[in-house]
Amino acid sequence: MEIYIRGMDSGYEPEHVARLFFNPAQLAKRWPAHQRDAVCVLRRKNRYVCGVRMNGLCAVRSAQLAENTAAKQAEYEICRMLFLLLCEATGRRPAWGMLTGVRPVRLIHDMRRAGRTPQEIEDFFQKKYFVSREKFRLALETADNQRELLACNTPRSYSLYISIPFCPSRCSYCSFVSRTTAESGRLIEPYVTALCEELRDISALAKRNHLKLETIYIGGGTPTAISAQQLRILMQTVQEEFDVSAVREYTVEAGRPDCTTPEKLEVIKQYGATRISINPQTLSDTVLHAIGRRHSAQDILDCYAEARRIGHKNINMDLIAGLPKDTPEGFAKTVQGVLALQPENITVHTLTLKRASNLVIEHAPDAYGDVARMLESCSALGAAGYTPYYLYRQKGTLQNLENTGFTKPGFAGLYNIYIMEETHTILSAGAGGSTKLVGPDGRIERIFNHKYPLEYIERFDVVKARKQGVDDFYEKYDLDSETAD
Repeated sequence: MEIYIRGMDSGYEPEHVARLFFNPAQLAKRWPAHQRDAVCVLRRKNRYVCGVRMNGLCAVRSAQLAENTAAKQAEYEICRMLFLLLCEATGRRPAWGMLTGVRPVRLIHDMRRAGRTPQEIEDFFQKKYFVSREKFRLALETADNQRELLACNTPRSYSLYISIPFCPSRCSYCSFVSRTTAESGRLIEPYVTALCEELRDISALAKRNHLKLETIYIGGGTPTAISAQQLRILMQTVQEEFDVSAVREYTVEAGRPDCTTPEKLEVIKQYGATRISINPQTLSDTVLHAIGRRHSAQDILDCYAEARRIGHKNINMDLIAGLPKDTPEGFAKTVQGVLALQPENITVHTLTLKRASNLVIEHAPDAYGDVARMLESCSALGAAGYTPYYLYRQKGTLQNLENTGFTKPGFAGLYNIYIMEETHTILSAGAGGSTKLVGPDGRIERIFNHKYPLEYIERFDVVKARKQGVDDFYEKYDLDSETAD
């Protein structure tokens, strides 16, 4: 399938509406060849045309634009016509309608702050953007569950993210900037040394700008891919430089049982972490093998039991719906298996096909199971007392579905809420780190670290220099009055 767009200042929105139905699809520079499957969007001065050619059949719709129609409204009208045309042509209506943004919950928060009524919010989602009642209710419940937690933010609030971009092996669905310990193990020691130095710099930056640390998150990659001693050095630096006892949440991803040893779980507990992730993705050995995991489902259960024995009282477990070789029945079995463990959080992701992952290279999109049916299993989470607390969407997700974090009462993952709803600053350390500076007026600026571990180590002076942007950002604000200078 090709996508051809002409006559618009930006074809971004109609392109991504087309991708709701045809993903992957190529953006064409020339008019599609005869009989080639294609979606076309053309705009003249006061008229627009949408068409689709599929399996030798064509369907076309056109409409007049009122004179002097604003650009934003014209874009919406074109996307609406295209969406309804593609629904009719394919016989499918995406559950999230023609909504292409990654933060539907943020839309609800923004509209509430703007004084929109509950009915106006519902009409926006269901009538204007054709979101199903089920998905709108999911987003609304998530927003309601976040309200009290978001109210605790101040203009001085920030979270700290620490990147460990190493894994014991690379999963086939992964597109993160990470290196296997086998190929890049020699980099880990100098990487941890540089990372600790950057953490000391961030501590000084935060103190200079009178920022208040709310949460810490050590992620990856797989943080437990480094040795117990290297993990100890890192977490000791965090303990020395930051007031760990005062943070509201301290998470360490201990995602894979093939590198998460009892000793590492002890270190994580000893240095003040209050939350960990043990991420099975699936409890099927067949699916684990298909995605390149080097452990069994029993290894996951054993790792979880060890974490509980050591005293970890807040555990998240990630699942992915739509993995190769999985089925709706198999995924339901995984959900029931995880529910039997009673972790405090269960995060259900929908498989996303990203260009950097091996799955995109090795498999066709139709090689995956019915993800919508898999997500129906999540109804068991509500019945077991879990409620949704954060939600986001990604481009390239199978069937245009979502990722949702579910929690037992009182155990919502705060960092996940803060980064997704963009409510306060995130200071990031390590390769691939993206510092997100959020001002009291909602203005956002970003500072990027080098992407790869070797580049991060060799050009560490540039990393240090870029962090000067944090001081520059906060100089613009009088945080006591919460107004920009």
